[in-house]
Amino acid sequence: MHIMIIGGAGMLGRKVAERLVEDGALAQEAVSALTLVDVFDPPAPAGFSGKLSLERKDLSQPGVAADLAARRPDVIIHLAAIVSSEAEADFDKGYAVNLDGTRNLFEAVRLEGDDYRPRVVFTSSLAVFGAPLPDPIGDDHILAPLTSYGTQKAIGELLLSDYSRRGIFDGIGIRLPTICIRPGKPNRAASGFFSNILREPLKGEPAVLPVDPSVRHWFASPQAAVGFILHAAALDSALLGNRRNLTMPGVCASVAEQIEALRRTAGDEAVALICREEDPAIAAIIAGWPRSFETKRAEELGFVADASMDEIIRLHQAGEAVAAT
Repeated sequence: MHIMIIGGAGMLGRKVAERLVEDGALAQEAVSALTLVDVFDPPAPAGFSGKLSLERKDLSQPGVAADLAARRPDVIIHLAAIVSSEAEADFDKGYAVNLDGTRNLFEAVRLEGDDYRPRVVFTSSLAVFGAPLPDPIGDDHILAPLTSYGTQKAIGELLLSDYSRRGIFDGIGIRLPTICIRPGKPNRAASGFFSNILREPLKGEPAVLPVDPSVRHWFASPQAAVGFILHAAALDSALLGNRRNLTMPGVCASVAEQIEALRRTAGDEAVALICREEDPAIAAIIAGWPRSFETKRAEELGFVADASMDEIIRLHQAGEAVAAT
């Protein structure tokens, strides 16, 4: 089986590749080839004995998608995107990367011909929903994004459904919760502070909280997100019918509850490192985001969430310990 990860240099792309190498197979079929593509240089996953291709390419540029589709991978995992606040700040770049790049990929698969029908996993976002919102949000709630990023992801979902309906590829879209705790350094995502207020204090470093502690959100660990992606890649799509996009299960927690989980794990000293500095721009973006979901459909299809915010912190600590060895 040949698996292509677009966005292979990103945090999730790297972790998905590592997990594929560790497992050696997807849906009980051996992984014989991996292609990792990104605008940055994708790192090679350690220990892979099959055919490995690491490519620095921009999906939004002419000819790139056609070149990738011509390799005819069996599974395409499409993770490439620019994050929410960057897409909001740079209108042209947001649409070029998040929409045009996705459409380029889908069209390239179509133009490969009737005998090529790969599984395509598209990572979407909770930003496809917009206020006013019920609490919790059910599986049948309409898409009404209030940001450019959310709009780009919503259009991607619709395209994926239509191309799948027409038999061009076998697609599944998964709306990921906000990933927490993201390893590494802060990025430009509006949601980044949800990780920052835990990750930095766990290292003994200060962190800024730009919103009110009462803000609630929907979270998943990187480990759970990797599980969602690989489960989607292997899922029997006959179970989906024409409804190809799913909201993933997660942990609903307020910022205050995150902080209390941090306190239980690392004590008052860690909590004292969090400094409240309100950011109206971030607060305005977050105010339109959903807070909790009923994800019965995804759960019935076998997608499994983290148990609690405490578990999410423990998983991060375990991952950091492994990385340090």
